[in-house]
Amino acid sequence: MGSSFTVSDGMAGLMMTMPGFLAAVSAPLVTVATGRIDRRVMLGAFILLLALANFLAAVASTYWLVLVSRVMVGVTIGGFWSIGAGLAGQLVPARSVGRATSVIFSAVPLGSVLGVPLGTFIGDIAGWRTAFLVMGGFTLAVLVLLLLAVPPLPSDRATRLDVLGGTLRSVHTRFALVTTFLVVLAHFGTYTYVTPFLEQVTRASPGLVTVCLLAYGAAGIAGNFLGGSAVERWPRAAFATAAALIAGATLLLPVLGRSDAGAVALLVVWGVAYGAVPVCSQTWFAKASPDFPEASSVLFTASFQATISLGALVGGAVLDHSSPSTVMLLGGSTAVLMVLVAWAHAHGPSRSR
Repeated sequence: MGSSFTVSDGMAGLMMTMPGFLAAVSAPLVTVATGRIDRRVMLGAFILLLALANFLAAVASTYWLVLVSRVMVGVTIGGFWSIGAGLAGQLVPARSVGRATSVIFSAVPLGSVLGVPLGTFIGDIAGWRTAFLVMGGFTLAVLVLLLLAVPPLPSDRATRLDVLGGTLRSVHTRFALVTTFLVVLAHFGTYTYVTPFLEQVTRASPGLVTVCLLAYGAAGIAGNFLGGSAVERWPRAAFATAAALIAGATLLLPVLGRSDAGAVALLVVWGVAYGAVPVCSQTWFAKASPDFPEASSVLFTASFQATISLGALVGGAVLDHSSPSTVMLLGGSTAVLMVLVAWAHAHGPSRSR
């Protein structure tokens, strides 16, 4: 896309970093502004906005129109996940909330396994504009399914800014923020640049790179459900274990990832670990503020999305001045720090399960 508009790689990178930062900002603002509106209506509005963003990108005559479409995507991500991440409690009985939350977050690894390859395939055979048109059509189909399958979800308690501020006074919310920041920074600071690692260090062929990424995505689906089943009983341990596995995989990649088999095996471990991270993080935010589920979802979404963009930027800066192996080592060290924070929280004066 960058070459289509004759913009530099750095300028083209705005298409990836902008949505994350905008999602972090829009998560609290949009959720508070629409606090009294039926949540199904809002989910439908965000899906429609996403479809329009895809159609705008498909017909954009200038790069700035593409960036406008990415702004729309950022608002969609922030609003949709702030509302959608915490809806399990309104859709299923209390005993099934953990499993339902896992189902909701299974969309993340499924998008990696199915959506990214599909979009790339369509782009390769028909051009990136066609890919956006097709994805816009798929998005409209999802909107129809939402309206047919999801019941009305009236907002029984509007999220206010003072509620968001109040949740931050909880030591458990601050723990969720710190641990989410560290583990997401570790993951996206490294995984964003795993392809250069595979190409330069593993010396993997294009086919093997594809196999590695698909294996990672499939493992992520399994990790999502494993994390969802474990986090209800052992919330801190499940979260810390996921971070520890990410740390182990990224720290070992510069050593064992030089072979094809080692790279594939470590990416499978990494996929299982990261697949558990979103559901573990969301569960911790929810447990920290059980009376305000939507407020906890807002904080989860804002912190997650901001750190995604920050991780990609930091990882890119490190890569420009060092090597893919250094990126992996620094990311692994950050994940280790998250495990230490979890240990300190477990043995601190305010410890709880």
